[in-house]
Parts: sequence; C-alpha cells; structure tokens
Amino acid sequence: MGKTWVLDTATKGTGASVVPIDRVQKPPADRSGDTLYVPPERVPRPQPAPPPRRPRAFRVVDVVTRETLAEHADTRATLEVLRDVRSIVDVHVSVHDPDSGTWRLLTLGEQRALWDARGAIAPAS
Repeated sequence: MGKTWVLDTATKGTGASVVPIDRVQKPPADRSGDTLYVPPERVPRPQPAPPPRRPRAFRVVDVVTRETLAEHADTRATLEVLRDVRSIVDVHVSVHDPDSGTWRLLTLGEQRALWDARGAIAPAS
C-alpha cells in the first residue's frame, strides 16, 4: 500500500516541503484526565466619581474698541452684558479653560446659543 503525502507549509523560511501524512498528523491525546477550566466571572471595578464640574467663566470683548465688557463672568452675568449689545458680531465671547488657564473663543454657533438665551433671563434690578 502506498503512502499518502501532503504539502507541509508549517516550515520556517521561504518554502514548503512534501512529507508523509503521518508526520503532519498527531495522534489524538487521551483527554479523559483533563479538566476544563472555566474562569470566574469578572467583578466590575467601581468607577471613580467624576470631579464636580466648575462653573464656566466667560469673557466678552467689544470688537471695535477692544474694550473688555466682562471678564470671568458667570453665565447669567454674560447674558446680562449681551443684552446691551447691538449685534452678535459686535463682540467676541471666550470661555475660560481652567485646566490650561487659557481662553477659547466661542464658535459662532456657541455665541448664537448665548445670544438666543439672553432674552430668556429676567433683567437684573
């Protein structure tokens, strides 16, 4: 009876070789003594509570005169300042980033949101 030959591609390097099939196939191991290991379910770690969010601080600068109309103002004070402004493009509104200590100019969409909210608050007495 002739041998069955197969192409063994598990060789290291650039080529493969033709070997008898009994060299490639391994006899099945006796698994009667093996036990199956099932890892226990993971206990989720409790997530740390996020730090409390700091109130936003705004700076409002007049575009024409470069005069600062409000600095480190909270949202309500910023809306009060915007109530006296003629147009949304007359001022630059920036928000303070406490982590880096810098001011970030608000986008036009963010400024428009503040502009639209300025009429929703009651005027200060």
